[in-house]
Order: sequence, then structure tokens, then C-alpha cells
Amino acid sequence: MRFLLFVMLVASALRAAAQLPSGPGMITGTLTDSTTAKPVPFATVSLQTPDGKLITGVNTDDQGAFRLAPVAVGSYKLALTFVGYRTKAIENVVITAEKPVLALGTIALVADSKTLGEVNVVGQKPLIEDKGDRLVYNAEQDATNTGGTAADVLRKVPMLTVDLDGNLKMRGSGNIKVLVNGKPSSIMARNLADALKQMPANSIKSVEVITSPGAKYDAEGSAGVINIVTKKALKGTNGTVNATGGDLNRSLGGNINVKGKKLGLALSVNGYQYRNIGENTSIRTALTDGQPTSILRQTNARDNTGTGGYGEMSLDYDPDTTNRINFSANAWGGNFPMNSQITSRLTDPAGAVLQEFRRDVQFRNPYGNTEFNLGWTKTFKKPGQEFSVLTQYARMPDNYYYTIRQMTMQSEVPTYLERSTNLSRNNEYTYQTDYTHPFTARTKHDTLSFKLEAGAKMIRRDIGSEFVIEQALSGLEADYAIDPARTNAFTYNQRVTSGYTSVKIDSKRKWNLSAGIRLEQTRIQGDFMTAQSQFSNQYQNLIPSASIAKTFREKHTIKAAYTQRISRPLIWFLNPFQNYSDPKNVQTGNPFLNPELTHATELSYSTFGKEGASFNAAVFWRQTNNSIEWLSTVDANGVAFTSPRNIGRNASYGTNLNVSLKPNKDFTIGTGAELTYIDLTSVALNQRTNGWVWNLSPNASYKLPKDLTLQATGFVGSGWISLQSRNSGWYYYGISAKKEFMNKNASLTLNVNNPFNRTVRVTSEQFAPSFTAQSTSAFVNRSVRLTFSYKFGQMSSGGKQSKKITNDDSRR
Repeated sequence: MRFLLFVMLVASALRAAAQLPSGPGMITGTLTDSTTAKPVPFATVSLQTPDGKLITGVNTDDQGAFRLAPVAVGSYKLALTFVGYRTKAIENVVITAEKPVLALGTIALVADSKTLGEVNVVGQKPLIEDKGDRLVYNAEQDATNTGGTAADVLRKVPMLTVDLDGNLKMRGSGNIKVLVNGKPSSIMARNLADALKQMPANSIKSVEVITSPGAKYDAEGSAGVINIVTKKALKGTNGTVNATGGDLNRSLGGNINVKGKKLGLALSVNGYQYRNIGENTSIRTALTDGQPTSILRQTNARDNTGTGGYGEMSLDYDPDTTNRINFSANAWGGNFPMNSQITSRLTDPAGAVLQEFRRDVQFRNPYGNTEFNLGWTKTFKKPGQEFSVLTQYARMPDNYYYTIRQMTMQSEVPTYLERSTNLSRNNEYTYQTDYTHPFTARTKHDTLSFKLEAGAKMIRRDIGSEFVIEQALSGLEADYAIDPARTNAFTYNQRVTSGYTSVKIDSKRKWNLSAGIRLEQTRIQGDFMTAQSQFSNQYQNLIPSASIAKTFREKHTIKAAYTQRISRPLIWFLNPFQNYSDPKNVQTGNPFLNPELTHATELSYSTFGKEGASFNAAVFWRQTNNSIEWLSTVDANGVAFTSPRNIGRNASYGTNLNVSLKPNKDFTIGTGAELTYIDLTSVALNQRTNGWVWNLSPNASYKLPKDLTLQATGFVGSGWISLQSRNSGWYYYGISAKKEFMNKNASLTLNVNNPFNRTVRVTSEQFAPSFTAQSTSAFVNRSVRLTFSYKFGQMSSGGKQSKKITNDDSRR
């Protein structure tokens, strides 16, 4: 019996072996999209008998290329399949002894005309994805974001922390470049904390965290680059409408997209409101030679609602399958008030009152931004080969007005009046060209895919600021007069010229190597016209970058990367406008700042499971020279003057990990964690601060029957460390329920944040040779909001993405 079974197994094996394509032959080719000529990666290529029986098969690589070998002499049929494309069959594929190698060249696949509404989607993107050169947080998969702001979204992104005032950091550093759809956003560069509160979360598709940008990126952002990807439509006519009502957030917006074979038009408009409620109490002791000279006690209460909106129009024209001309225009605008009531009490060390008053501050910040892009992109028959010429013009007026009424604690009659006007503008012109050339090379044991990239870029920025401060020492409006010591006109011109080259190598054995170099030259000229004072500066930077990665067993990847980064000061940091709205805390920019230069190294490991589980961990080291920090000094009258300065060295060492588990198809749970040691040193100021910071961010999602989804998210962290301060930890948590109906075209989402705590309190300690201080800040964080969303029209696969300028150092 055993012998008979053995004979049957051998016979079966021989029959199977007879069907395998053994022999000297080989079949090669490359699959591309028939419309865009772009490669179609990871498609299935099946080798079949002439009557359709499967013999073997392979998948195309990330350049759309495939290689079938060995193949015996004979006649075959090829079947080419991929989701979103029509299956293509190639008959009479013949391998002969005289011609054993058959090169089919470029094979075009035609997009399937079926609409997405006819496809039953059974899969879902994980919340966190590791894509090798970046970590991706898929915001549209997280229902707790619905109806919120970009700040709510970024709080849940691995490696990022956003405090309750909207300040963003990556791995302990606040020097980050934030892009929107791979290009700069003027509103993000103007004041990032405010901008994150004003961008609706409903418009965000995903957030990409790039810790080691390559040479193609501008060398800006010492900690790395964050790219916020907004939702876009595919081919067809479609749109969405969203409306949110809540106690802290309200918004109304929508978009419509029309995409044909050659012409595409997209329009979107959104209006929003954001309410900011909080208070601050502080005690600051001024020091002279280490001895107290005065003590200042202050309270600051605020309740403000900012209103704004934005609109965008893009037009794409494809005269043929290898050319695209694109034009886009967008505009942001609004008014973000920062009104407050400040009480101040200054005493000597014995407690005698030196000064006591109350100030009502009306602070307006009407802002706007317009941006225009025009570009041409040329693709070639060779998949991945591309040439582009891009241009951009951006204009950003950014104005500040404040009016102050100062009174005694016992009276409502003003004893002092002050008003200020700061008119600032920023005109930016950018020209860029890029070329990409792919090719392959085969060795005896491996196949290598190369991608060479080269490009050049020029950015011109013309910036101006005129500020006037008037005061009435008598408290009467008729006595307003200009204060010449605090009035000036300032112009600032910056020219950045750069070029880069890089190479990326991928092998069949799952090795990946990237290396590049970028040369940037910066020229700066500044002019205080009223004071008749000028300054100029220029410098060159050679920025290398390199990374190497190896994938084992298809799902385990180890990567090591190194890059240098340069950070030019933000315009917000350079503007010499002096904000005297609180006379005991004066803020101003510093036009004489030098750029930061950062060395960054990381080693990471990632893996994933077929059921949706994933794990990513990294250790990193980052050192920034000429680090920019906001520093304060306090004079004998108890007045703090705060401005950004180049302090010296900022070093960070740490690790971060992200885990996602999927116990079943309906339940997902995950967490992110980070531990960083920060060491800040200033030889000039004779100060050093160091210590550990950490944070933990869990999340969970559960899908119930009848299209109902429950989600929960949270954050807890140890706080910040800077050269002159330490802040306490804080936390938040939120839950949401999302119900889809009308064939999933409509949805209602309820979000509740911090339901059991109306406010979150953060304490801070500050220390410097001229003062010590303690403060407590309370932020109203409990909120509820309800969002209705409706989508209409149909979408189908197809089309290609337009390229636009990416000023990674925009307005810095």
C-alpha cells in the first residue's frame, strides 16, 4: 500500500514537472498606463498554455517591469491583470531554440471604465503605514478627526506632538517644514500654531512624516518634513458637502470636480470658525547678581473666535498622453483675534506695590494669501522618465493691529492709551526644473533598477514691514502721538539658488540604496529704512543625504539613513515689529539670525502582518548647530524682552515605536510611543538644560453592524524642555461614533473630547540669570461636535497628478 502511494506521488510530481517552463527561454516586458504612460507596478503576469491553463506567473516591479524565466521552447499565452485595468491577453507568444529571449517591450493597459460605486471595497487602509522613506498616518480612516482641525489630526501622528496652544514638534524639535500636497502653504509658514487651528480636518486625507528627506527636497527643516495630503477626486464628476456644528468648532464647505479625458477642473471652498478659551497666571522674580529686585504677578484671560475661509481652483490640460499643462490658484483669508484682559501687579521684594494696572487688549490679525502655479510636465515612452518646468508666484499680506486701554484696578477711566499698526507683505517668485531618468542593469545574480534625478531651482523673496506705534500718555484719544523709538520700516530680500542630483537603486533581492547631494546658495539684504541701517549676508551649503535598506522575507525591513538639513529663520522670526500689547512681556523678531545646520541619523526596523498588524521602531540622533530658541531677559523694571536667538547646540537622542494590532476584521488597536533625551547648550549665555521627554498615544477602532463605527484616541506626555524652561505633562482623550447611510453616500459623526475635564492645565518653570518664573496655563479642551457629510457623483480610476512647486524652505 505504501509502495502504491509512493508511485502515485512520483507520477503526480512528474506530470507537474512536465508542465513547468524549464528551458533556456525568457520573456520580458514593461506594463504602462495607456493614458499617462506611467508604469503599472505589482500587476500580475500569467504564463498560460494556448488553451488558457495556468503554468506560472510573476508580478511587475515598482517600475512596471517583469521577467519570466526559465521558459521552455513552445507556444504560450500571456494574461496581464491589475485592479482598475482591463485584463489584457497576448496570444501566440512563441519561444524557439533560435530565439529563446522574447522582449515584448512596453505594453499598455487600459483603465477599467467601471465606476467606483460599482466596486465592493472589502479592504481598508491601516491607520499607520510605513512606506520606507516616510511614515503615513491615514487621517480619513480615523473618525475622531471629523469636524476638527489640523491640530487635532497632527496630535495623533507618530513622532509628532502638538501642545494645547497648537505648537508642533517632531522628536522634540520645533524646526519642521510643513507642506500641503507636497508644496508650501503661506498660511503654514506665517504662524504654524494658528494655521493648524484654522485648517479643517475634513479636508485631510493623510499626513506623511519624512525624517530623512533626500536631496530632491529643499534642505529646509532641521527635524524633518511633514506633508499634509488633502482629499482629491478621481476621474469623473463628483463632489462633497460637509457641515460641522459644535461649541469650539464650526465649518461649512464643499468641493466639486469635473475630470474628462483631456481637461480637468476642480473647485473647493470652505468657511470655518474656531473658538479659543483659556487663562494664564504667572509669578516672575527679576534678579540682579542673583538677588531679587522685583516680583511681577499677572493674570491673562481670553475668549476669542476666529473666522476665515479658503478657496482653490485647479485646471489641468493633457494635449496628449505624454504632456500635461496645469494651472492652479488658491486664496486663504480671515481674521484671528487675540483679545485679552491682563492684570499686572509689580512689587519690591518686601511686598510694597510699585505698579498696578489692568489692560484691555483688542488684537486683530486680518491675514490673506494668494498663490498661483503654472507648470508643464513631459513624460516619455520609457516608464518613469520625466521632465518638468514649474513656476509659482505667491503674495501674502499679513497685518496686525492692536488697541490698548490701561486703567487702575479701581477705575474704568483709561490712564494710558496705545495703538499699533504693522503692515507686512511677502512676494515670492519660484522657478524650478527637474529631470528623472530610470534604467535597469542585470548581473548574474540580481537585477538592479536605477533612478537618476537632477534639478535646479531659484527662489526670490521680497518682504516688507512697516510698523507704527502711537500712544496717549494722558489717556485721552486727542493726545495720540507717534512713538518714534518704536516706529520703523523694514525691507528684506532673499535669493536662494540650488541644484541637486541623486540616485536610487532597487534590487530584486530587496536592497534599496539612495544617495544624493544638494548645493544651495543664499543671499540676504535687509534695510531699516527709517533708521537708515542696512545689513547683508551670503552663505553656501553642501547638503549630503544617504540611506540603505534591506527587506527580508518580504515583510521585515531594516533601514539606516543620514542627512544634513539647513533651517533659515522664519519670516515670523525675522520681523522686527515689537509687540507691546503687554508692557511687561515684549516680543520682537530678530533680523540678524543665522541659519541652523543639523546632522540627523536614524536606524529603523519595520514589519507587518497579512491581517493588518504592523510594527515600526527607530533609534535616532540629531545635532543642531546655531540652534534658534526664543529667549527672554528681564530688566530692573520687571519687563521681559523676548526674541529668537542662535543659542549654540541642540542635541537629541531617542527612540520611537508604533504598534498596530488587528485581533479580527472589525477591531483595530494600536499605540505610538517616543522617548527622547534633549541636551541644549549655550556657551555665550553660560546655560545648559537637559532631560528626558516622553509621550504615549493609544487608539482603537471597532466596526459594528449597520455601518456604525466607534473609535477612541488619546495622548499623554511629559511636557517640553527648552533652554530657559520646563513644562509639565498634559493629556487629552476623545471618542467618536460614525453612522453611514444613503448607500454610504452620507454620514453623521459625533465627536466628544475630554468629556470629564473641561480644562487641561499645564505648569511651567522658567530660569535665567536675570529672572525666575512659575506659570499655570488652563486651556478649555472639552468639546462636542456633530458633522454631516454627503458625497455625490461618480468616480473612476484614471488621470495623473499635476506637479507643483515645493518650497520646503518657504518663508524662512
